[in-house]
Amino acid sequence: MAYMPKDAPIFVAGHHGLVGSAIVRELERLGYTQVLTRSRAELDLQDADTVLSFFQETKPKFVVLAAAKVGGILANNTYPADFIHDNLKIQNSVIEACYATGVDRLLFLGSSCIYPKMAPQPMPESCLLTGPLEPTNRAYALAKIAGIEMCWSYNRQFGTKYLAAMPTNLYGPNDNFDLKNSHVLPALIRKTAQAIKDGSEAVEVWGSGTPKRELLYSDDLAEACVYLLNLPADEYAKLLREDTPPLINIGTGEDVTIRELAETVARVLGFKGVLRFDPSKPDGTPRKLMDVSLIHSLGWKHRVELEEGIRRTWEAVRGELAG
Repeated sequence: MAYMPKDAPIFVAGHHGLVGSAIVRELERLGYTQVLTRSRAELDLQDADTVLSFFQETKPKFVVLAAAKVGGILANNTYPADFIHDNLKIQNSVIEACYATGVDRLLFLGSSCIYPKMAPQPMPESCLLTGPLEPTNRAYALAKIAGIEMCWSYNRQFGTKYLAAMPTNLYGPNDNFDLKNSHVLPALIRKTAQAIKDGSEAVEVWGSGTPKRELLYSDDLAEACVYLLNLPADEYAKLLREDTPPLINIGTGEDVTIRELAETVARVLGFKGVLRFDPSKPDGTPRKLMDVSLIHSLGWKHRVELEEGIRRTWEAVRGELAG
């Protein structure tokens, strides 16, 4: 039996984004009738007083904090102050409002970049803070690590039930395809679509093509998030131990090289030209594979394989990118 009643008020912060929109779709698919959403214009999540007032007014019992300032290597390198400042303010406002208004369960969403650059592969939850971070996105990673620490600290001090979920690299129909600040897969889809449109013979790919990445389709992540929020009380409590951070990885447990990823995108989109790799551009972390044994032990596993997920994504954005 699901822990969350179908009529429970559930606030999804960041519902316009890739993650938040997928979570809203999943909740609505399952028949939840009080899914609360607010746009950035309606609710500034960096304004603690405004956020608290919103929580006092709407009284959510469950919260998914999917709102964040995110971006790829270029954006993280260019705007590190924005990434740490904005994310800390969002987290502080929402987590404090959850405590102040008695939210039952909070799911705080982070990223696999919280783990050390040279973390063991696959990366277990226990490797958090065991080594230096990847320099290109350290500001963002530290903000997310602070969010995990806040969840843990509130749980220990106040007995709250805040869980931090760390997804691997995500992709899907509502992704950001702007080449200035997108992640690797949407950037590859955008570049490949543009090459087809222009009749170009080559697609330029940043880096050597050798780093490996794990990718999770956004609808799979949404399913995992709702699954975690609906865990029975005893199983959920096991994730909130006092001696370890309340942290769980969400991923596929499988990865591919950037070259293989670019080749898959070319195959799905029908690009017949060549892929031109530029080793003068940064590669980022050599490998980022999640250890997903914990969430597998709870009974959840991803459903959408990579090529199928890329196909679904392309079908959703084809009109926009190929027009």
